[in-house]
Amino acid sequence: MSSIRVGIGGWVYAPWRNNFYPAGLAQARELAHASRQVTAIEINGTFYGSQKPASFRRWHDETPDDFVFSVKGPRFATHRSNLAEASPSVERFFASGVTELAGKLGPILWQFPPSTRFDEAAFDAFLALLPRVVDERPIRHVVEIRHQSFQDPAFFPLLRRHGAVAALVDAEDRPTFQDLEGDFVYARLRRTRSEEPTGYPPAELDEWAARVQHWAAGKAPAKTGAKTKTKAGQAPKRDCFIYFISGAKERAPAAAQALLERLAR
Repeated sequence: MSSIRVGIGGWVYAPWRNNFYPAGLAQARELAHASRQVTAIEINGTFYGSQKPASFRRWHDETPDDFVFSVKGPRFATHRSNLAEASPSVERFFASGVTELAGKLGPILWQFPPSTRFDEAAFDAFLALLPRVVDERPIRHVVEIRHQSFQDPAFFPLLRRHGAVAALVDAEDRPTFQDLEGDFVYARLRRTRSEEPTGYPPAELDEWAARVQHWAAGKAPAKTGAKTKTKAGQAPKRDCFIYFISGAKERAPAAAQALLERLAR
């Protein structure tokens, strides 16, 4: 069976206090509260620097048994001119204790800068550095790219060879891919608006709910305007990870909760 996870990026954000977080809630309790309002969180701090094994263990212990964390890989691996030389950064990341999240460890997101162009050999070398198994735990990898040159017919076959998928990013300034050949879908929704109490208008949330249900069931996807890569006759059920990121970030928790409500109907 496929699973659907919907959440937010991070949990420490001042505008969520006395809003998403109850008035007077201690900052040390914010993760415990957030993880009981949404079903997944994308950890962003790992993008900027190494965390400690004790931190991953604490995050694991503060959250419900069925909770999931996605984790951003370090920028030191992705923001470099020679991707083939990223091995030390990748190794340090996995040695930092990320597998202390145990069964709550979701996909690893590798986000590339807008200036990174598609170079098949360079990306092949980078993807080859990403381990499929760490500490006997299977690892899923997703890449977020931000340059139009990735609209290349060689890009998806390259991802398939390495068992990775491309993130679907809902944003005005990003190329959007709907990669449905992998066993999971990873979407980052960046169009929350401050004037909308639920971030996205209700009609758009309805559309996203239908879209996610199509993905999870392995059906033909609802239209998104995205570049789609899927094969006729191949429609496996897919795990789905949906995160409300940036945009009007103060609305992200409400957007995630509104989408979860729709998916539960």
